[in-house]
Amino acid sequence: MNSTSRLDSRLGPNRAINVPVRAAEEYEVSHLRNARRALTESEAIDALRDVPKDDRIVVYCSVGLRSARLARALQARGFTRVYNLEGSIFQWANEGRPVYRDDQPTSKVHPYDDHWGKLLDPRLR
Repeated sequence: MNSTSRLDSRLGPNRAINVPVRAAEEYEVSHLRNARRALTESEAIDALRDVPKDDRIVVYCSVGLRSARLARALQARGFTRVYNLEGSIFQWANEGRPVYRDDQPTSKVHPYDDHWGKLLDPRLR
């Protein structure tokens, strides 16, 4: 796992391939830069087909559950620098870090559902 501050300062979201483990409707609301959406392991393998196995890959979802599973699966497939973003996009956005829709900054994040959406700042929903 990597914290949002560590990704932002050390890895830099522009120096990693970001893999949102989110459904299309979640992704369309917002995502991190350099995103290649993949909800399943097979979608991730397709999305990362041209990525060397030692490139930095950051996976995230809403709070970290789906991305943790995908991170383990990618590591099992031989990717050596896979990081699960601690707190995922909710924490990232709650801290005021940038999210994008169609390569344009936005202030909205899909809340996933009523239960988990409570972790997202209401101004971002």
